[in-house]
Parts: sequence; structure tokens; C-alpha cells
Amino acid sequence: MGGWLYDQVLAGWEVTVLTREHQDIRPLEILGARVVDLDSAVSTENGLVPEALVASAELYSTDERIRAGLNRLLEQGTTKFSMWGDGIPADLDGRFSSSEYCMSRAAQVFKRHALIAAAVPEPVITPTESFRTSGFTAPQSGHLTSV
Repeated sequence: MGGWLYDQVLAGWEVTVLTREHQDIRPLEILGARVVDLDSAVSTENGLVPEALVASAELYSTDERIRAGLNRLLEQGTTKFSMWGDGIPADLDGRFSSSEYCMSRAAQVFKRHALIAAAVPEPVITPTESFRTSGFTAPQSGHLTSV
């Protein structure tokens, strides 16, 4: 999803990535994302509802706070929701369809640099990224949150 995130930043989105504590944020900064600590964001009730949300299947499956928050947003129907990773939970599978994103050449280059910064040895970058979506289509600009 790194190339996709980079292209969203380039398109004018305000991209915020929520991370777990002690995570190296440099790779996300290379992609142009603003990084916020997950625990701080979850504990703060600021009323901000993102226009789009992207989450890892692993985090959805293992963190009850994230699962409850994402399910609440899905029920409201105002936030477009995408998920990447293996093992889409059965309770969501029927609400999502497969999608592929063709990254810009710049996104491929920045993704490679981000993966190198994340200590991924010899990253292989393909021109497309696959994920599942509840109907996400990116408008010209907006606020995107990734967890």
C-alpha cells in the first residue's frame, strides 16, 4: 500500500498513518504521510471522521479497539474503507471486493526507498498493489487515515 499512499499524498490528500508505539516512522515519512501514535489517536475523542480509511487485516483481527472503530465507521456508511494483507476477516469479506492499483513511476521509486529505510533487503517493486475495498474511489483531495 506504500505506493498507493504516496500517490494519494501527491494527489492532494492529507494522509495520516496511525502506528503502534516504538515503530520506525521514517519509511512512512518518505511516502509523505503524517504519522500519529495509534494509542493516542484511539484515546482522543476529537470527532474527526476520515473520508477514507485503510487498515491492515492483521491489525483489524488483533486489536479490539480498531475493530470496533472500523465497524462503527462501516455502519455509518460515510467513510470509504479499504484493507490490505492476507486473511480478510469473514465478518467483512462479503462487504469488500478485490481491487488493484497501478502505481505511478514516482510512487514505485518512493516505495522502494521506504522499504529500504525499513530494512527490507532488496525489495521487489511491482507496478500494482492489491487490496480489498468497500467502494473506495479517491476524490481530488481529502483526509485519508491508515492504520
